[in-house]
Amino acid sequence: MTKRENKQKMTFTILSGDSTDGDGGFGIGTISLDNVTPIIIDPEENDIFIDMDALHGKSKIEKKVRFKPDKEHAGPNPKCFWIVWLTLRNDSLGPYYSGAAACEVLVSREDRRIKLGYKSLPEHVNNMDKSLKNQFILSHMDMQSLGLLREYLKEYDVGYWQRSSEDLKNQLGKSI
Repeated sequence: MTKRENKQKMTFTILSGDSTDGDGGFGIGTISLDNVTPIIIDPEENDIFIDMDALHGKSKIEKKVRFKPDKEHAGPNPKCFWIVWLTLRNDSLGPYYSGAAACEVLVSREDRRIKLGYKSLPEHVNNMDKSLKNQFILSHMDMQSLGLLREYLKEYDVGYWQRSSEDLKNQLGKSI
């Protein structure tokens, strides 16, 4: 075994909670996704649901799909989904929706064992980061999906909705 093979590789990790318990040692700079919830919207079926497996690219809509960052890879007339990275925060008044950013996912309608699809991994990473930084990136979504998201967030917990920023309400309120 060479000296190079012996060295432990440093890799980016996603950890739950405070990995260092405040000691300032190993693990500083990692990202906690404890407050991020992936919401999947299927506008064609009027369906919206939480799928935590989306954090690892293994949601129900992503399984058995070979993705490329080219929309044409998904074929003609692909099925459109949205993954919305929703961040929740808590303040003295209670929890609220603090950030949300949507990413488009296209999946071929072909009847194949492994379907073809479109997904931009950099867009997902950047939008998740923007959501964590309390930004709302929803204006590029279609009207139906915005309406589904608005109703879902209101019904999930009306208190969360009421304590959320006007920016979120404005972006979702323009849908109808």
